[in-house]
Amino acid sequence: MKTAAPCYYHLEVDVTPDRIDQIRRILTAHLRYWNLEAHAETVCHCTDVLLHTIARHAVDKNTTLEMWWNGQHLITAVQDSDRDIRPHYAPSGCLAQIAALSDGWGCCATAGGGKIIWFSRRARAAERAPLRAPAPTPGISTALGVPRALPVPALAQSEEVAASVHA
Repeated sequence: MKTAAPCYYHLEVDVTPDRIDQIRRILTAHLRYWNLEAHAETVCHCTDVLLHTIARHAVDKNTTLEMWWNGQHLITAVQDSDRDIRPHYAPSGCLAQIAALSDGWGCCATAGGGKIIWFSRRARAAERAPLRAPAPTPGISTALGVPRALPVPALAQSEEVAASVHA
């Protein structure tokens, strides 16, 4: 079995409603780069739910997103530093959606009074067919079959034939 190199991504951002789509595109690009594009929709949906909650209710919008992939599990964590929002105050639909779409999830407090909500999914990279270099395309002179230089007598004959046709 082929072992995967562990992957890690870290992003710090001030969450605003207009930035959430941008964050989604960034996470999707990283998952595509890690060959985990099949998990992009679920991971981005769960992250969107958390970011929308932070954008609507948090006073401090500074948020940290992290993704880890160890070859078998993809873990995504969203950390905020707002003391006002606690997981038990989060809309129940928010955490219920994360629980339904992930293999595991949890929450823990940070030393600064904020929280980290994380979720994980079993994820293995899709097997890709090995890339093969395409056969080189023929150059213009090869593709058109340009004749080689004609010998001088043949060239003279062709000019005489052309002159008699036009006469």
